[in-house]
Amino acid sequence: MSNNAKVAVGGVAVGLILLIWLPWWVAFLIVVGVPVAAYLALDPSQRRRLRRISRKELGR
Repeated sequence: MSNNAKVAVGGVAVGLILLIWLPWWVAFLIVVGVPVAAYLALDPSQRRRLRRISRKELGR
């Protein structure tokens, strides 16, 4: 199993656990908020680079 597949399986498992333990809107805020916070934590040059490259090249 590749590393990306392991991350995806772990993300799904965490999402399901959050949906069981928390109200759906809190779980949704966490699932959406973590990637947004990570994007906002990047430097402006890193954000430009991330927007410039395609999704296929992100795993390199």
